[in-house]
Amino acid sequence: MQAIKELTSLTQQYLEKEELYGAHNYHPLPVVLTRGKGVFVWDVDDKRYYDFLSGYSAVNQGHCHPRILETFIEQALKLTLTSRAFHNDVLGEYAEFITKFFGYDKVLPMNTGVEAVETGLKLARRWGYEVKGVPANKAKIIVCEQNFHGRTITVISFSSDEGSKKDFGPFTQGFELIPYNNLPALQVALRDPDVIGFLVEPIQGEAGVIVPDEGYLSKAAALCKEANVLFIADEIQTGLARTGKMLACDHEHVRPDILLLGKALSGGTMPVSAVLADDGIMLTIKPGDHGSTYGGNPIACKVAITALKVLEDEQMAENSMVLGEHFRKELKALGSEHISIVRGKGLFNAIVINHPDKDAAWDLCIEMKQHGLLAKPTHGDRIRFAPPLLISRPQIDDCIRIIKKSLESFGK
Repeated sequence: MQAIKELTSLTQQYLEKEELYGAHNYHPLPVVLTRGKGVFVWDVDDKRYYDFLSGYSAVNQGHCHPRILETFIEQALKLTLTSRAFHNDVLGEYAEFITKFFGYDKVLPMNTGVEAVETGLKLARRWGYEVKGVPANKAKIIVCEQNFHGRTITVISFSSDEGSKKDFGPFTQGFELIPYNNLPALQVALRDPDVIGFLVEPIQGEAGVIVPDEGYLSKAAALCKEANVLFIADEIQTGLARTGKMLACDHEHVRPDILLLGKALSGGTMPVSAVLADDGIMLTIKPGDHGSTYGGNPIACKVAITALKVLEDEQMAENSMVLGEHFRKELKALGSEHISIVRGKGLFNAIVINHPDKDAAWDLCIEMKQHGLLAKPTHGDRIRFAPPLLISRPQIDDCIRIIKKSLESFGK
């Protein structure tokens, strides 16, 4: 932990207070951030860093985007919350905008990403019983190994990561786990008449940016349609221009039956998520069946409209596509023996570290931090690289230089 000794006394003060009074449910890099702008963040000692995590893709539009902040402040000065006990003058505007933007009949607004997942699961089950006609309490939803859809009891119930489940049981039933990127396994699972949905990440983010084979999503969606099963896409991290298209499913022209969105839907200003579906699915939910005090609040609605407009107006998907290809090409060109795999799509990328030390990925992130770039390991040997989508080519090249210099810390 040599890097810890190099921390300033000011940083140490913040870390010690958080350690003393906060729950120990995260293991962050030892950096305390105080402001952000565009692709950069600054720590309490005023050191500047490239942000290569983007709040797990919640800050696709860049930190403190002026248009999003202007909308946030303007609405905050008028009306922040009414709850859904009453109507507000923004929800209808937002519902019309987002449903037309993505091409669905209805939206159910929520707050966090995992709330959107839980909502999608409830919606699928209700459809399964009322429309498909599955016997009561028999509905099954197919999920994939190495998935990450959040951390509620129900969601960890179908995780294949035993570390996320230890001592949190008993778990929710009704899920079948199959290998990711495996169409034969999906085909077999779909033979069960009680299956009502297939929940999938178009690219598995937390697992280390696992990109499936080309054609996997479109073929999986076709198999689901043939079996009268809902294709449920968790685009909370992969959506909203991150992979070079507005949705990762767009790469294969797949239109999910239920679309789950979150994170960058607010440009990183507040929790905003959404569940989109057509009337035949969405209208199975009746008043009182599901809700949220903050879901559809006026600030969230206004901010989400602007956040989507910013992505489109500033052509962030196109920038992500072009610079993502350049980034992967330059990473591979480094020829480092310590990078065994470079993978990704758009500006959603990861490397797998090849080093005998199990802490090598963490150590490399510490080294990159020293040189002005923030990233975080996942699953031990993998590092995600997901900068804000307004990053420029010269900035990408500067970051490649930082990564190269940091890799030199491993020696020859």
